[in-house]
Amino acid sequence: MPIHKLRIIPLGGLGEVGMNMMALEYADDIIIIDAGFMFPREDMPGIGMLIPDVEYLRQKRANVKGIVITHGHLDHIGALPYILPDFNVPIYATKFTKELITNELKRGGVKNKANLRRVNPGSRIKIGKFNIDFFRVCHSIPDAMGLIIHTPIGIVVHSGDFKIDQNPILGKPTDLSSLAKLGTKGTLLLFSDSTYAELPGHTPSEQVVSVTLEHIIAEAPGRIIITTFSSLVSRVQQVINVAANHNRRVFITSRSIESTIKAALKTGYLNIPDGILCHLDEFKKLPNKQIVVLTSGTQGEPTSALVRIANREHKQIKIIPDDTVVISATPIPGNERLVSKTIDRLFRQGANVIYSKLAQVHVHGHGGQEELKLLLNLVQPKFFVPVHGEYRHLSLHAKLARSLNMPKSNIFVIEDGDILELGPEEGKVIDKIHMAEICINGSKTEKIDNSILRERKSLSKDGIVMVTLVVDATGNRLLEKPIIINRGLISSEENRSLMEEIQKIVVAVFNSSENISSGDKRTIQLRHRNLEGKVKDSLARFLYKNTHRRPVIVPVIIGMKKSRSHISPLDKSKGV
Repeated sequence: MPIHKLRIIPLGGLGEVGMNMMALEYADDIIIIDAGFMFPREDMPGIGMLIPDVEYLRQKRANVKGIVITHGHLDHIGALPYILPDFNVPIYATKFTKELITNELKRGGVKNKANLRRVNPGSRIKIGKFNIDFFRVCHSIPDAMGLIIHTPIGIVVHSGDFKIDQNPILGKPTDLSSLAKLGTKGTLLLFSDSTYAELPGHTPSEQVVSVTLEHIIAEAPGRIIITTFSSLVSRVQQVINVAANHNRRVFITSRSIESTIKAALKTGYLNIPDGILCHLDEFKKLPNKQIVVLTSGTQGEPTSALVRIANREHKQIKIIPDDTVVISATPIPGNERLVSKTIDRLFRQGANVIYSKLAQVHVHGHGGQEELKLLLNLVQPKFFVPVHGEYRHLSLHAKLARSLNMPKSNIFVIEDGDILELGPEEGKVIDKIHMAEICINGSKTEKIDNSILRERKSLSKDGIVMVTLVVDATGNRLLEKPIIINRGLISSEENRSLMEEIQKIVVAVFNSSENISSGDKRTIQLRHRNLEGKVKDSLARFLYKNTHRRPVIVPVIIGMKKSRSHISPLDKSKGV
């Protein structure tokens, strides 16, 4: 069999946090690792989510042999409902991850789930020329896996998202023994999680959160409201355990947490004593000292239960004196302002709010620098590609590898769209594919239109001015004063005088335009288009001079076939 080179094509997750997706290509076989989404950046108003651009894979659809999922977080599975219509291939996932994927496909309207196949720690599957072993890793969600991929040119290890916690709340620790065995055999390539490559030391164990929650719940004088990530099953278990220890009942006010609890109960990853979970109908029947509320809203999401509570908009729960609110999470970069605003509003209502800066109410699910170095030392790869993170995370992870005496020429800091070609002895980036930004708008999947984004930003910043001109059938006469509507530009007090000035400018522009002798449809349309452009230019200059703002200007010209009887045609020489 001829020896080919292995191609590595990251389609998401290298250069940003989220949207993780990678393709490995050998000869005519391609496997996909993960398929996640990412929340939009702040400069993307109106965008629901971003997913990877899979056009490269579409062009090689016949070569795509399967999709392997490392774990069930949405930044690793959230794009599946949108890409599966293009790829009728098996999807391999562990039992809990498989349950979460089933829920996502159902929500996304994907009916065909026949290709979902379950794997376990220690399972081996064959996909084309790739043989893949799954090994257990500890992360902030059950059933997280790393991959040992046997290729014709050597072994490739993919860490998945991981940390090294020797005493996890749920499941077992990361399988270091399997990785240590690889180090003695010789590993060609390591992909390793870079999310927390900035942080020195080790990530603390989840057990420290149990101790903190125990103190908080023991000392709280009244109700306790705890918000956490919906997928963080271990945190849900911790809350339930501590609530049971202190004779409290737990109420759920989040559909996403309810969905996760159902999946975790179905797959055996939650243990809930009888009588601990209560329906919100029973909320007012219990003394405050016996109530724990578990809810969503760790990132200040506008529609989440915690934010609705903070805004006094929640139907069942209002903040009262002696309430304790625990935010058992840290803000994702970019969400700090939203989280701070939520915390402030809860404090204003008299709640005692406890968050990560005040107590250790959260530990993250990614390894710190010492754990990343340990993985490198165990696997001892010939080549190294840091994955999952913004460019600084990838660069710092590469620096860690160099500190362990790995040759710089064997470390590849690559980004989405790069094509890294690897042989047994050397590798290089041979090409870069164009990666469009793909968004989900409602139910549509489409490329991001930068002109639309610019208009949305302008609308949100400077407002809109709509100008309606009613003209006669020839387009030569105004039949009434221009109608000016402004939204988000100026206050009502300033409105009247400025609107009158705008009307005068529009009429002056109309009067200065040439009459047309021909009344055919095409000539009238050309005149209207020319007039719209002149109105926009003139008003843009006037409004910036007088308001220092650049609103979106929308001229609308309405041609009347017959003059309306109650309208006196305006003589061009008189204006308005």
